Amino acid sequence: MTSSGRLGALAEPQFRLLWIGQTTSAFGDSLIPLAIAFSVLQIGGSAAVLGGVFAAFTIAHVALVLAGGVWADRLPRQLVMVACDAVRAVAEVILAALLITHTAQVWHIAVGAAVVGAASAFFLPASSGLIPQTVSAPRLQQANALMGLSRNATRIFGPPISGLLVAVTQGTGIVFLVDAATFAMSAIALLRLRLELAVSTATHQPFFTELADGWREVTARPWIVAAICTFALTNMAGAPFFILGPVVAETRLGGAAAWGLILTGGAIGGLIGGLLALRIRPRRPLLIGFLISTAMALPALALMGPLPAILIAGASLLSLLSVELSNTWWFTMLQQHVPDEARSRVSSYDWLVSLVFQPLGFLLAGPLSATIGLVPTLAGAAAISLAANLGVTLVPSVRRVRWVPNEPAAAVEADPTTGPGATGGPP
Repeated sequence: MTSSGRLGALAEPQFRLLWIGQTTSAFGDSLIPLAIAFSVLQIGGSAAVLGGVFAAFTIAHVALVLAGGVWADRLPRQLVMVACDAVRAVAEVILAALLITHTAQVWHIAVGAAVVGAASAFFLPASSGLIPQTVSAPRLQQANALMGLSRNATRIFGPPISGLLVAVTQGTGIVFLVDAATFAMSAIALLRLRLELAVSTATHQPFFTELADGWREVTARPWIVAAICTFALTNMAGAPFFILGPVVAETRLGGAAAWGLILTGGAIGGLIGGLLALRIRPRRPLLIGFLISTAMALPALALMGPLPAILIAGASLLSLLSVELSNTWWFTMLQQHVPDEARSRVSSYDWLVSLVFQPLGFLLAGPLSATIGLVPTLAGAAAISLAANLGVTLVPSVRRVRWVPNEPAAAVEADPTTGPGATGGPP
């Protein structure tokens, strides 16, 4: 496959417009993890407090993501995403004002994170369903890979730029203003999309009936159930790294610059994973994806020493490389095997189950580290991640999932693991 062929999805105007808007927004988002961490630490918060702030985002997301999936299947998905961008932009502007005026308290940051998490609960299922509407079926894997590629490319520059802005301005408020501006640009790009409405013309069923229908779409495919349960464990196990990492960086590795380097290493890994996802198409995408995802245990192991920041960045690189590659295959499998009219609801169940235990990881990381020590906490997290990714490969339906020929997802049988004709993506 030639390079131009691998990038062919960008030749399609609607996907190109979506990609530009989401890439811009991704740049703003790439600034935020470091800014949130050091906003809390500068106010005087501890690792436990920081965990609470991150948990606020995830709890709000988990609480509303099923509703987000139902409404994204009911309404034009691009309009759902525009409304979410507007809410997130306003929240970030308010938070920026509080930080710039030095009146922000930890609870302000937690509430802001919760509002953004709630909006994301509607945005992400809509986004998962919208991508196939903007690109032709043969280019769907390319489109997913390009989305991940641009997201991780921005993360290479985002953390060091965020760290520089924090250092120069002696605060984090400006970072949130930049992110708010990128949400506005994303909304403008979405409003310019010209798509055929994918909303069913049939009378909608009651909310809980549609929710139950979405769950039946999930349980009809045992490989989805097995995969999202695995994601639940690995996301919980990955959370302590993002809580204890900034604390270790602040106390033993030199501060924000070291943490920025570590985050940048992960972004480079994601970029490499995205490039590989443009061309690698394993016969058994989920099996291979989970096997390579065992690399997710490496960052926690590297932080135990801790190793020098450059080596922790290397571990993060390998971890995010595996995540981006396997996520591209995962999202493509969902989009291929799930009918369009249920795609956002299935995606919402994916997000719900995948993130349901992550707040627990955020909340327990600080107290566990204080009680049993940093090394046992990180070692336990790494062990859970490794066991989950290896364990799911024992599920027969996961091993049997294949790529679907280039045909509408609605034509695929409910259980796509019964034969090659029917079988054909982090935190």
